[in-house]
Amino acid sequence: MLLGRVIAGPAGVLLTSVIWVKPGPTCPFVIVDAAMNDLARPALYDAYHRFHAVSPGGETMVANIAGPVCETGDTFGMAESIDRMRRGDLAVFHTTGAYGAAMASSYNCRPLSPQVVVDGNSFGIVGDRILPAEMAA
Repeated sequence: MLLGRVIAGPAGVLLTSVIWVKPGPTCPFVIVDAAMNDLARPALYDAYHRFHAVSPGGETMVANIAGPVCETGDTFGMAESIDRMRRGDLAVFHTTGAYGAAMASSYNCRPLSPQVVVDGNSFGIVGDRILPAEMAA
C-alpha cells in the first residue's frame, strides 16, 4: 500500500449526481455525471471506490455504475449492491483524495471538477477550472 494513498485517500470524495437509470440486460445502469476523466483509477486498473447515496432511502438495488462518456472503460462498478438510485439523486465516491484530482483530465472536452476544501462549517473552491469555452480558444 502506498503511504500517500493511506494518508490522503480517505481525505477526498467525489460528489456526483444520477443523470439516468437505464435498463440493462442483467441489471440496470446508474449513469452519473462524474466520468472516467474525473476519477480515472477504476478505468485504468479496476480500482474500487465505495459508492453510496448522499440521502439513502433504505432500499438497495444491484446495478452497474457508469459515467456519461461513450467509452467502454467509463465504468465505476459492475453488478454492485448499492442504495436505490433515481435520476437527480446525489451520490459519493469515497477515498478519492490521493489520486482523484491528480489524475483528472479534460478528456472528451469535459471540464475538470471543482476542488472544494471543507474545514468545519467553512468551505472554498481551490485551483482554477478550465471551462469548455477556454478549451476551444
